[in-house]
Amino acid sequence: MSFDQPMPPFNASDPSATFLSTSCLDFLLIELVPMTYRVANELDAASSSAADISSLSNGAAEPRSNGAGAEVASNAATATGAGSRRLDEDEERDAVFFRLEGLGYRVGLGLVERFSRDRPRFNDTLDAIKFVCKDLWMLVFKKQVDNLKTNHRGVYVLTDNSFRPLSRMSADPGGQAVVRAQPFLWFPCGIVRGALAAMGIAATVQAESSELPGAVFQIKTVPIKQ
Repeated sequence: MSFDQPMPPFNASDPSATFLSTSCLDFLLIELVPMTYRVANELDAASSSAADISSLSNGAAEPRSNGAGAEVASNAATATGAGSRRLDEDEERDAVFFRLEGLGYRVGLGLVERFSRDRPRFNDTLDAIKFVCKDLWMLVFKKQVDNLKTNHRGVYVLTDNSFRPLSRMSADPGGQAVVRAQPFLWFPCGIVRGALAAMGIAATVQAESSELPGAVFQIKTVPIKQ
């Protein structure tokens, strides 16, 4: 897959290549976060309803009349309505992070498996990080990382002063724009972690933004147990 404007011949280098507008990624990222919040709450509500109905069914005495059976059914219906509660803030955040980061992880795996297949395997972690900063960032976000720092002990800090997924967000005077922008960094975190995993590097990836549209990604590599 390429996000570039195709030029004839369209498939000169990759017979299986397909092309799509660069805007598709923008639209995906715009819709992905609210959709994930909605799905997380709907799944929790369905799970809660099923658990409530199951507990009522297990605890209910054997009905002696149609009236008793109707009462159990009525209680089950009430439980179904009660199960449509919303997750609290921490539960919701964890559920959304898990889904968005997991989706990004699978995307990162696929991208590197496809676009680095003709490259020699990286022998050094720093070379793999540079590949992420240059080639992968250019492929996904149409620019390279602005700054890369490392303490040479497994920690790498990537700074993008104009991170594309945040570039069209408005900064409201109340200062809540940065807070609302945080979930939009979880999918890219997954992409980076998946890309590194495809190159044989286990790592944790965190990201934050102190001022839009900038973003800072911190990568901590996990030592391989001998």
